[in-house]
Amino acid sequence: MRILKTVQSYFPFQDRGGTVFKVRSIARALAQRGHQVTILTADLGIRGRNPNGNFERCEWGWRCREEGVETFYLSTRARYRAVTLSPGAIRFCRTSLERFDLVHIYGLYDLLGPAAAHFCRRIDVPYVLEPMGMYRPIARNLALKRTYHRFLGARLVSGARLVIATSEQERRELVAAGIDPQCLAVRRNGIEIPEALPPRGEFRRKWSLPADAQVVLFLGRIVSKKRPDLLIQAFADWQGKSRTKQSAFLIIAGPDEGDGYISRVKALARSLHISERVLFAGPLYDDEKWRAYRDADVFVLPSENENFGNTAAEAAACGTPVILTDCCGVAPFLDRAAMAIRPDRTELAAALEHMLGDMEFGQRCRDACAGVASRLSWDAPLRELERLYEQCCSVALPQQVVA
Repeated sequence: MRILKTVQSYFPFQDRGGTVFKVRSIARALAQRGHQVTILTADLGIRGRNPNGNFERCEWGWRCREEGVETFYLSTRARYRAVTLSPGAIRFCRTSLERFDLVHIYGLYDLLGPAAAHFCRRIDVPYVLEPMGMYRPIARNLALKRTYHRFLGARLVSGARLVIATSEQERRELVAAGIDPQCLAVRRNGIEIPEALPPRGEFRRKWSLPADAQVVLFLGRIVSKKRPDLLIQAFADWQGKSRTKQSAFLIIAGPDEGDGYISRVKALARSLHISERVLFAGPLYDDEKWRAYRDADVFVLPSENENFGNTAAEAAACGTPVILTDCCGVAPFLDRAAMAIRPDRTELAAALEHMLGDMEFGQRCRDACAGVASRLSWDAPLRELERLYEQCCSVALPQQVVA
């Protein structure tokens, strides 16, 4: 099958979050299974990310081939946050879409997806849409997002052969938003971990953390939706009441989106008098990320909404138990390796005490991590995705009705 995937941000722009890793994993795996996979994305600064000469100039901007996947990075004329204006998108879609059997559009609130969808509808190429938790406007720029839905988003959704949710939680949210349940399918995310995990202790040595200290880890984009502020408050409360005598450190790791939020989070730590116990480690990728997972005593994902939450699954696959909110779609998949709580300061402080203060309970959670990697591999989701693609290409599914 000839498949085009459109996504606003793609590798090597790892600072753009989990979408980059997810789409890359799916694309490479589909190529290995014999499909012809092409990525259409935006150039977010390839010139500064090409140390090995893997990218070459082409009529659209830049081109790269990696493990059977061809990627086109469209030249950009302007940018606002993650949204880019790429005039080449229209030209590419007008001249090239007919080469593909199906288009898979990832995400919302960009201009690539609507352009591809428009030409798909014109020449009757089926497309599927995967909103990745973005459908409901819940954080930042709400007026702009509602305007997007009015002029671009509603048509994008209504023309899709299928809308893919990554969890049952997201499926319920999409139904509540007015999308026809017959046009929805649930295909969970998978996780991809190294064949050999790094030995424990390397992250602690690099950051001069005592071997016997309790380490609480948050790893993700430093944005308000993920609530690192809530974690800092709960960590301060837990430290003030904890019965354990061990020292403890909170690691906040992830890219700063440049909107000033990280400054407010750091100021919060100072105001709670715990800044010496909170380490802002910046973005951690590749080996550094896995070392952090391995050396943490607990991983915390306090988000107010996550359509899935791959970082929590990755941490558990490394043997690190997880505390996450019940607003994360991955929660049911982690079972006894995790504690799912409401996004509440008091509940989170109590969960930290339970996980780190009750040694027997914490060990049971660590023991339950053993099966996470195999339980959440990409094998089953990829088989399901292939089935959905074949269904979309062979059968005209009901058109969505968006309220």
